Amino acid sequence: MCKRNGLSIVLLLLLLCFLGGQVWTGFLAHNQELADAHRTSLDLWEYLQSGHFVSATFENWESEFLQMGMYVLLTVTLRQKGSAESRPLDEAQEEERVEPGPTPWAVRKGGLWKALYGHSLAITFGALFVMSFSLHLAGSWRAEVEEQLALGQPAPTCWEHLWSSSFWFESFQNWQSEFLAVLSLVILTIFLRQKDSPQSKPLAAPHSQTGD
Repeated sequence: MCKRNGLSIVLLLLLLCFLGGQVWTGFLAHNQELADAHRTSLDLWEYLQSGHFVSATFENWESEFLQMGMYVLLTVTLRQKGSAESRPLDEAQEEERVEPGPTPWAVRKGGLWKALYGHSLAITFGALFVMSFSLHLAGSWRAEVEEQLALGQPAPTCWEHLWSSSFWFESFQNWQSEFLAVLSLVILTIFLRQKDSPQSKPLAAPHSQTGD
């Protein structure tokens, strides 16, 4: 099992490890902020429901799903000469490799099911982005309400917070970094190699070779 699913298992363990680190350090940092403001500290369960944690978590998840969803869609039609992350410039060079095995149910069914299945990756990333964006908004708004009430100021409505510069600053600072990471991968795989990585071209491949 570990050999066949090692990549997903290790990635899941890393996710849980870093998420646990975020929870604990965020819990300590937020309670320190509350103590500095002479406000009541939270227990761990209360912190997990707080705007501070919800906003910070889904603010990042939202940008990840946006990045991957857009990358899936953009690589359908756009090319980058020499990049291992791009489809070949000449579509005639593409070869769809299908290993022996049962065909997915949606493909056998055909019609609408096959059409939906053919776009299911982008659809799912889109749905995950909308979910994460909504939870980010809810958490960010809750945190803003708590902060304004503590300062004796009127709390904004969720709609007002949605159009505030502070909310969009939270989003844009993550979105731009995600597309910087993708751009770096696309460009760097033109000239650099990583032996045995499926994200890299073969060591002897010319820089002009497009695709893996």
